[in-house]
Parts: sequence; structure tokens; C-alpha cells
Amino acid sequence: MLIRPTRRQFLASAAALPLAGLARPARAAVAQMSIGTRQIEVLGRAATVYGINGYDGQLGFYGRAGDRFQLGIQNDTDKGIVTHWHGQVMAAEGQDRSYTGGGELAPGAVDQMDFELTPGTHWMHSHQLSEQMLMAAPMICREADAEDIQEHVIMLHDFSFKTPEEILAVLGGSDMHAGGASGGMDMAGMDHSGGDMSGMAMPGTAMTDGMMVHANDVAYDAYLANDRALADPEVVQVEAGTKLRLRIINGGTATAFWIDPGLLASTAIAVDGSPCQPLAAKAYPMAQGQRLDLLVEIPPEGGAFPIFAQVEAARMRTGIVLATAGAKLARLSDMAEADSPNLDTSFDAGLRAVNALPERAGRTAHLMLGEQPGYRFTINGKVHGEDVPIAAKLGERLELMLMNTGMMMHPMHLHGHHFQVVDVGAGRFNGPRRDVVAVQPGGVVTVAVDLDKPGSWFLHCHHLYHMATGMMTEVLVS
Repeated sequence: MLIRPTRRQFLASAAALPLAGLARPARAAVAQMSIGTRQIEVLGRAATVYGINGYDGQLGFYGRAGDRFQLGIQNDTDKGIVTHWHGQVMAAEGQDRSYTGGGELAPGAVDQMDFELTPGTHWMHSHQLSEQMLMAAPMICREADAEDIQEHVIMLHDFSFKTPEEILAVLGGSDMHAGGASGGMDMAGMDHSGGDMSGMAMPGTAMTDGMMVHANDVAYDAYLANDRALADPEVVQVEAGTKLRLRIINGGTATAFWIDPGLLASTAIAVDGSPCQPLAAKAYPMAQGQRLDLLVEIPPEGGAFPIFAQVEAARMRTGIVLATAGAKLARLSDMAEADSPNLDTSFDAGLRAVNALPERAGRTAHLMLGEQPGYRFTINGKVHGEDVPIAAKLGERLELMLMNTGMMMHPMHLHGHHFQVVDVGAGRFNGPRRDVVAVQPGGVVTVAVDLDKPGSWFLHCHHLYHMATGMMTEVLVS
């Protein structure tokens, strides 16, 4: 999954494609990417999942700063799909189906895409329950000033042999966006009509700073890094005495992780595809949908070095191994010695944006994040469909004050924009540029955004089942 320079030639050849906007439902003549099903093995069992494949058969898309995402993407499944180009802020509303009225890419149909790529570590995924079934892939645009060193992408997933509809039923919720969901595709080719769902819900409740908090409301069968569990991890060949850039994507639908580089010296250089002032930590929190670019240093003596991703507030973990030639590989446990902590805002509080927003006047929208009986998650007491969208003007500076009154962390994502974190409860600061921010239970986080393009832009929790059961609204820019 290394960045391949030959992709530039491919993108150049794609420039001759017709620019037809979103073609639906007619089938276009040419497609360079496809969405379909594939087989992987998890814990010794076969599983059918989705995949978003590039022209060369590899998952995802890789380009360079200045390139355009100018190609056709074809739906080779039998279900309608709502695609989302997460982090691609130069994509106009009509180039991303995940907005009100965006519709589905019909089976067999092709969307003709054409927009300039946003540099950084981003990703693509469906905006439906099918995201749980690995309908997601990297979408990397290598920065013009990226250091000329080896790079590797790590895509994290939480995995269940149950369908997302079964998971949601056990949680007690109902999907408010059911159109074009997974359609009941069975991930293991098994009949679940009378299956035992005991053990699906996970307790994970504790007291933190005097408040009851809860994490991991789905008990997954496995956690994957690049489609592999830690029992059989990916091993990446590296050279002793060199640096490596890890582009890490949390594609988990209901799981936050702590990234543990172990013995390696490490530095965060970008979050959510936006550069930050270098910051070193022993472990790095990643909420659902977030990305982390990490520089790690391979010691001159070489060896084998696991990079762990440990589940928030739990012992389960996944990861990959970086190894120099001839290094001995030890068997790794998928359980850490102790639970990791709950995510908090301490890492974001230490981050500083490289490209901070200029000081200017704006207005503030107050958003209360809550939960109701029946597994309903709300914004200002309303579920999506009952909510009042946030009306805004093109060019306006808008601040979103996100107040979490519930007991679960909410990773809040705004489509079409990169905001700046300006307050995590300890005073104003020039925090990181992001498109997903974690709001911990009882926490208040304020982000600022310059609304630079018209359209309907979803604002939602990136915990898939919280979004599906109501925690979504829109910012309407006109």
C-alpha cells in the first residue's frame, strides 16, 4: 500500500473522461474504480465484505497534490450506494452523494467524478450501514512538501460476523436512513434468522472524573488492520536507521483506538489530513473517522516493531509489524496487559495547526449532544428528520459549540469543510485543523469553520449507529 508515482500517469490519462456530474441511473461507458464484494479471512473463517477498488485492483485511491479525482466509479453490487469522499473538501455538493437529495448510485451505474484532490490522508466510505461491512478504503493525496521517505497506510476496522442490521437490532435502535443499507448481505454466508445474539452488547461502563461514561456498545468478533487481525498481522519491510510515515485511518464504525508505537520514537505531523506542529506522545487517540500521520524512526540496529491500535477503554487490540531484513517475529497477543483509557481532549489540547484560521468575527451555534431511550441519539433534543438545520451564509465564519450531555463519546464530523478546534474547555487556542472532533461525555468543544462553498453539509456523529439512529443535522450554506 505504498504511494506509487505511476498513479500520476493514470490520472493524466483519465483527464479525457466526459464530465457528466453524477450520472444516475444511466450506465457510463468508462469506469476506473468499482465497488463490489470480496472475500477475506478473519480468525480462520471466510467472510464476504465490500471493497472499493482502484484501477489496478488495489483498495482505494492514491494521488498527488494538484491531481484531480477525475474518473468513473461503478457500483458492481446489487444495492444502491451513497458514497462519501471523507476529507475531500474541494468536492462540490453534487460530487458527493452524502447530502439530502444526493440519492444512491444504482446497481450497475457509474458516477463520473471530477474535482481537485485535497492533499492529505483521507478516505472513502459509504454513508450507510454497509460501512460496517468494510465498504471503505484509503483516499490518499500525497502532499507537495511530503518528505521523500517510505510511507505505509494502516486502515483500521471493527469487524463482526453479524450484519449491521442485527447489531442495530440488539442495540435497540432503528435505522432512520435505511435506503440502500447493507441489504442484509451475510458477511459469513450463514443464516442468522434465529441466531443467538447474546454477548453482542458490551458493558464498558465506568466512572471518570465523577461522571458515568460508556464505551464500546458493540462487542466485535475482531479488530483489523489492513484486513488482518493481530494473530496474522501484516509485516512491512523497512530499513534500519530510516524514518517511515504511517498514514493511519480509523475506519471503525463504533470503535475508537489508541495508537501505540511501542519502542519506536514517533511524532504526529498531521491529523485528519491537515498538517500540525510536530507533537510526540506515548500513545495517540483516534476517534471514529479520524486520521493520524505519524513519523516513526527505525533504530540503526533494526528489529521487529509492532504498531498497536488498542480499543478505547478495553484490552483488545490489532496492528501491524514493521520489520527489518532477518528480524525475528514473535507471536503477538491481541490482548494488552491492561485496559486503555477513555478518549479525552488532552492530545488535541496540545496540538497546534500549521495553517490556523485568521482571526475574524463570526457567530456561534450551540449544539447539545444527547441520548434518549430506545437507542436514539439527538442534537438539540431532535433526531435527524425532526431537526432544524443550521442556516448559514456563504463566506460566513461559524463556530459550533458542541456540548455532550450523554455518557458516550461522540466523534462529530462536518462534511465539505476542515474546521479548527479553538476550545476544548481550557480557554481559546489555535488548535488543530480537523474534520472529526471527539467530544467526551460532559465535555464542551468549540470548532470554527469558514463556510466557503454553498450546499447542504451533514454534521453528524461518526459512530455509525449513533448517526443511523438520529445524531445528524445539516449546515445549509446559501
